[in-house]
Amino acid sequence: MATTCEKIHVDSRAPEPINIHKTLNSESNGTPYWYSVETGIYRSLHASVELPSHPFLDVVSFIFSHNHGGVSALVDSKSGFSISYPELRSLVNSMAAGLHGMGVSQGDVALILLPNSVYFPVIFLGLLSVGAIAATMNPLSTLAEIKKQFLDFDCNVRLAFATPDRVKNLGSALNIPVIGIPESSNLDSPGDNSGSVFRKLISTDPKPAPNPKIRQQDTAAILFSSGTSGGCKAVALTHANFIAMVELFVRFEASQYEFPATANVYLDVLPMFHVYGLSLFVMGLLSLGSTIVVMRKYEVGEVVRAVDRYGVTHFPVAPPLLVALTRKAKADKCSLKSLKQVSSGAAPLSISCIQDFVRTFPHVDFIQGYGMTESSAVGTRGLNTAKLRNYTSVGLLAPNMEARVVDWSSSISLPPTSIGELWLRGPAIMKGYLKNGEASKNAVDEDGWLHTGDIVHFDEDGYLYVHDRLKEIIKYKGFQIAPADLEAVLMSHPDIVDAAVTSAQSEEVGEIPVAFVVKKEGCNELSQADVIHFVAKQVAPYKKVRRVYFIKSIPKSAAGKILRKELRNLLITSKM
Repeated sequence: MATTCEKIHVDSRAPEPINIHKTLNSESNGTPYWYSVETGIYRSLHASVELPSHPFLDVVSFIFSHNHGGVSALVDSKSGFSISYPELRSLVNSMAAGLHGMGVSQGDVALILLPNSVYFPVIFLGLLSVGAIAATMNPLSTLAEIKKQFLDFDCNVRLAFATPDRVKNLGSALNIPVIGIPESSNLDSPGDNSGSVFRKLISTDPKPAPNPKIRQQDTAAILFSSGTSGGCKAVALTHANFIAMVELFVRFEASQYEFPATANVYLDVLPMFHVYGLSLFVMGLLSLGSTIVVMRKYEVGEVVRAVDRYGVTHFPVAPPLLVALTRKAKADKCSLKSLKQVSSGAAPLSISCIQDFVRTFPHVDFIQGYGMTESSAVGTRGLNTAKLRNYTSVGLLAPNMEARVVDWSSSISLPPTSIGELWLRGPAIMKGYLKNGEASKNAVDEDGWLHTGDIVHFDEDGYLYVHDRLKEIIKYKGFQIAPADLEAVLMSHPDIVDAAVTSAQSEEVGEIPVAFVVKKEGCNELSQADVIHFVAKQVAPYKKVRRVYFIKSIPKSAAGKILRKELRNLLITSKM
């Protein structure tokens, strides 16, 4: 996501995209052809993509139906252990047969509680092959959190996959079989029996594997999201949703560039349990024949080494990773010459961070994208051309997707350049929230519009800009303040390395903006008054930060989103 409307024009030698329309075409009245005044609907500037219509089609069959000639599918960044594309198909088939032999059948739910691994796609695709439903969760989740999730949503989990150290406690707590997946990618390592059950699964004769009739509309996965509003929700995504994601997000984006997808090497540090990592590294890229270098745990030094060792060309990131990489490159003078493109998503990114990255890596094509768990990661995607390198936008609407921008008070549709809440509609929109009909109706209305809760605007060229979350808007004396706007200002201060803004209640004015700031190491002279004054000089009076607290780190999700609820809890529990 982007946090600003400003365009940055910087010379670049990035590969030139092809097959992109000129976006300034308009009707005789001056209205862009991709926006309807009558309906208030924005349509994609890209031509529609024909999606498979056969009702009985699962996403695994769809992924493997593409003949691409790819060689290496998945490579472990640490050991170099790799799985070829022929081996991958064989492992998935064996996995499906092994699961069937264990009694896993169509409609059963399996929990995947794992860090990144070359075997994560094998497990996920194997489950979907037998018609089972994969539920992914952050492997750092506590036992109490896991139990609460599945009690709250009544997922009826049949089995789980986890790291060996969690097998015993997780099995006892959930009363289900738990299969351990060892850290070592080479399951034949001498003396390592931690993955013995898993080894048997993927060594099973694939012939007995079932061939269930899976409908496109059947649920394929359950992912957990904070939702378009409120607390955690279980998002049910179908095979049709994932097929749309593969076509409209991953395969379509690859088609816009001249270089062949089989020559691309992607580095995966994004968590595979999250929709961003899942869409790319567990499914979409495997349909293209690209090579995926899998990093189990992010460490910026290891990222640099992996890029150089494997000739990485593409690096999808969340904002914190981008910031760390830029600093590392500036400090150690790393050029990362093999990189062709870096794409950022999952959370907002400030202008200063974008500028810093682009100047540090002028040869890299930098883009942003927008998507949600509820939209199967499909939404918009950046596209730079020789004439316009629009780094701060999250890009153009994906093919087959429609949007509206509405006034969040009246739901009146708004034209280009107007700011309002984004609504999305299309084949990637979720089936609904599991066991929560009321929340599903609030999120997706009867006309199929997903109310995203994000405050956005489209510019006159059809590029989308994200300002903030509707539920995060601070209301000061009736004025509305976007925390991301203030965070962008704070991040431009030379002595601030990270910042977040939330609200505190005030009887006099409603809510006031409160800033949490991480100072640059060794910078002890920066005071609260300095920060308040710095912001006040750059914003309207009502937007001024009223309080500042210095902390060691900003709480963030695995995808890099600021956890403002935790910041508000800090205000309450510590009586700041």
